[in-house]
Amino acid sequence: MRRFRQKISIIDRIKQIFRGGKKSSADWYLIGAIWLLVIFGLIMIASAGAAIGWQKYHDVYYHFKHQLFLGVLPGLAFFLFFYFFNYKKLERWAAPMLFASIALLVLVFIPGIGAPWGTSHSWLYIFGYSLQPSEIVKLTFLLYLAAWLAQKHEHHLKDINYGFLPFIIVLAVIAALLIMEPDTGTMIIIVVMSLAVYFAAGGSLVHLTWLGLAGLGGLWALIKISPYRAQRLTTFLHPELDPKGIGYHINQALLAVGSGGWFGLGYGHSRQKFAYLPEATGDSIFAIIAEELGFFLTIALIAVYAFIAIRGLKLAAVCHDPFGRLLVVGIITWLTVQALVNIGAILGVMPMTGIPLPFISYGGTAMMVSLAAVGILANISKQAN
Repeated sequence: MRRFRQKISIIDRIKQIFRGGKKSSADWYLIGAIWLLVIFGLIMIASAGAAIGWQKYHDVYYHFKHQLFLGVLPGLAFFLFFYFFNYKKLERWAAPMLFASIALLVLVFIPGIGAPWGTSHSWLYIFGYSLQPSEIVKLTFLLYLAAWLAQKHEHHLKDINYGFLPFIIVLAVIAALLIMEPDTGTMIIIVVMSLAVYFAAGGSLVHLTWLGLAGLGGLWALIKISPYRAQRLTTFLHPELDPKGIGYHINQALLAVGSGGWFGLGYGHSRQKFAYLPEATGDSIFAIIAEELGFFLTIALIAVYAFIAIRGLKLAAVCHDPFGRLLVVGIITWLTVQALVNIGAILGVMPMTGIPLPFISYGGTAMMVSLAAVGILANISKQAN
């Protein structure tokens, strides 16, 4: 009889976790929308990667299996861990996470550990597997920043010497290491995310305006001194100038989007994925989605990202823990801005930056880190409710 009662209590506990009462129910609308994107991403990778998978690996499902086993399933494990692990305990690990962020970005320059790709040093090889530290730094640096800012009073943050200057120094170190890789796209995401968190913590809008103007000046300087960045800007302004050279990528992406029309060519019927469109499973997968599924379903996809942003902002509004609130603001800003930049680049309204579409683009490290962040969101929403 006692065992029977124990079994009943365990079942009730499981129901409480997943259904939840008032105190333990996460925002499953928000979490469900994100996992809908993950499943949709796997479906689209199976289509977008078929041609290149057969060409390179003689396996049309190579990218699908790689994303599932080295991205989604480990990401699910991270999601569950951070969902059940009290996020408030992460605050004490703020300083080690900052040092870990810097160490990871330095390791990519060490021969034998870093794995250069062309002129870029953005990858690590560990036990035969590739890892992209800049994706991990998005989360570790955010955790440090949220913990540091949560301990500051608003009048301290508005003081240049006590709040603003230390914030700028730490952010500049991270940004400089990303520029050296170079990974300008990730640097932009981290900077925008950091500014949003700083503002949400009570930072001065005047200071942020100064910083924004200085950042635009620095970005312009990077474009002037770096030929490939200048070429990307030129291509953005005039994609028709060199359609077979530097403008090839954006022209093929626009061709894919335009070919989809209102209802698309049909799932699996993309023509651009047959070695015409670069990075069909990665940064350019939105173009394949538009080509195969058409305008209406593409708008529905964008609406899901907008829904996630709205639910995230609502969660930030009801979270009374400063650390949790800043984490929510940072994660939602990171995911939303990254989606906007990726989609904007494919549609030709922003320069190409090479950043993935969250939860959909091919990439194991990005998927694992993003789902870990979603686990933290679920944990915060569970405690906020």
